[in-house]
Amino acid sequence: MTALKVTVPASSANLGPGFDALGLALALHDVVEVQVTDAGLKVEVFDAGAGGVEDVPTDDTHLVVRALRRACEHLGVTPPGLHLRCFNKIPHARGLGSSAAAVVSGIAAGYALAERPLDGDAVQLAAEFEGHADNAAASLLGGFVLAWCEKGRFHAERLTPHPSIRPVVAVPSVKSSTEATRGLLPEKVPHADAAFAAGRAALALHALTRDPSLLLPATEDRLHQDYRAPAYPATGRLVHDLRAAGVAATVSGAGPTVLALTVDGIIPASVDVAGFEVIELPVDQTGVQVTGR
Repeated sequence: MTALKVTVPASSANLGPGFDALGLALALHDVVEVQVTDAGLKVEVFDAGAGGVEDVPTDDTHLVVRALRRACEHLGVTPPGLHLRCFNKIPHARGLGSSAAAVVSGIAAGYALAERPLDGDAVQLAAEFEGHADNAAASLLGGFVLAWCEKGRFHAERLTPHPSIRPVVAVPSVKSSTEATRGLLPEKVPHADAAFAAGRAALALHALTRDPSLLLPATEDRLHQDYRAPAYPATGRLVHDLRAAGVAATVSGAGPTVLALTVDGIIPASVDVAGFEVIELPVDQTGVQVTGR
């Protein structure tokens, strides 16, 4: 394939207690059009990241380009030149996996140019960019994913989320950096909190796939959200208020977006969502898709 179109979903990671392990693909998509050319590199960016304070690079440092070339190197192909058109609908630095989506789109494009199906190495290549596989695996595989790392090798399993789950996101205008908020996390946590997280993460697997009535306790977290709360007070307040109203709400990834796992797609009218854009985003069941164009 010398001309292709990559469609990749957003994702929400952690889902409460599943820190760096659980991810959910969401039906908000970036699209990258890739054309192999005779020589050189041209990158065009539209929507998120196009100009202004969110401007992203349009040279060799562009994340899609880096991931595509890494995949091509791994697969033994070398496109002479590239022209990329990136249509970004996933907001940047909001906790919806925009960087993972960019990486996955580049990896998937590289596999398509090599005429190879995505495999376990694709998870490894994508996760190497992120340092963890939860967002990347969700964007690659779709649905609900469980990710882990063993002896430096990243793995992921796709699970089918319960059909009644209707995710809703509340996206603020402010941004957050994963790197910055990770800096707020302690090197050690109390043993009781670790035990709590293990139990709730296991419960989350059951609630997300078998029994959504347990989503509220299953999404309770003691590992990361309270430590990160000073970085985005409005996010912490909204998570607290939603949970007090019986909604299984979490910080989406590193924030500041709030993820609410509902069965009706509704945020209670009693909860103040001022300063947030509230959007129902169905689970993306397919993951990254590549077609010719």
